[in-house]
Amino acid sequence: MQIFDLNVSESLIHKVVLAVVMYLIYRLFKHLIGKTIVALANTKQAHASRTAFILRSVNIALLFVFASLYLIATGVGYGDVSLFLSSIFAVLGVALVAQWSILSNITASFLIFFVFPYRVGDLIKVVEKDEDVRGKIIDITMFHVLIQHESGTVITYPNNLILQKGVLKLSAPAKTKSKSRLYTRIGK
Repeated sequence: MQIFDLNVSESLIHKVVLAVVMYLIYRLFKHLIGKTIVALANTKQAHASRTAFILRSVNIALLFVFASLYLIATGVGYGDVSLFLSSIFAVLGVALVAQWSILSNITASFLIFFVFPYRVGDLIKVVEKDEDVRGKIIDITMFHVLIQHESGTVITYPNNLILQKGVLKLSAPAKTKSKSRLYTRIGK
């Protein structure tokens, strides 16, 4: 009976040590990936809320990966873990198919964060057949891009559509120096 208790305690110690090591590796990866994303966000001058959203999403995905690796390493089994994860993704897939535009806007938000060549403050024109969608980008959120038109109107343009349409970067209007002068008489 004592041999059985010794094996159980060694197995438990092994799992706890493995959990601590996996947690430390998770924190290291989280830190390195976080620094990389923040550096990219600073380079692209991304809004802080967008950076926080991307960091949160990547951290959640990383946590799922490491939790799955831990479960497989401790003997739960690849089949059991993959069955559990596929069940979660199936339920999420069915829930999000009903809201396809939400899923496509979130995906487009990730693409805009990493590959969209325009930043907040750029003057752009979305090639739209029926509407005049041009102005300065004032914010890029998870679901849409806010564009301030020359008239002052704020246009909310969905992320998935801005990736589907052609976007032109407009040059800022050149500031011309006024050649008019103000003459004053100085009295004697």
